[in-house]
Amino acid sequence: MHIGDALKGFIKKSHLKNGLRTVQIEEIWEKVMGKTIAKYTDKIQIIQHKLFIQTHIGPLKNELMYQKPQIIERVNEAFGETIIHEVIIQ
Repeated sequence: MHIGDALKGFIKKSHLKNGLRTVQIEEIWEKVMGKTIAKYTDKIQIIQHKLFIQTHIGPLKNELMYQKPQIIERVNEAFGETIIHEVIIQ
């Protein structure tokens, strides 16, 4: 067993995974959704397979509401596994 495999196993079993996912989603958000959306996203978190997106821009909230299925698909594709089941816009 390689150290990388051991670390992956540990992370899967520990609560660190949620923290790492939050860091990872912040890193890939701009690539997944584009610079404009990323610029006006105040906060983004993954908690229990839910993606929480906070923005203070009303029109962006509306746009994100319509794009929920695409957001789930893009984020899961970027992670290479099904991580998100639901998107919550705040």
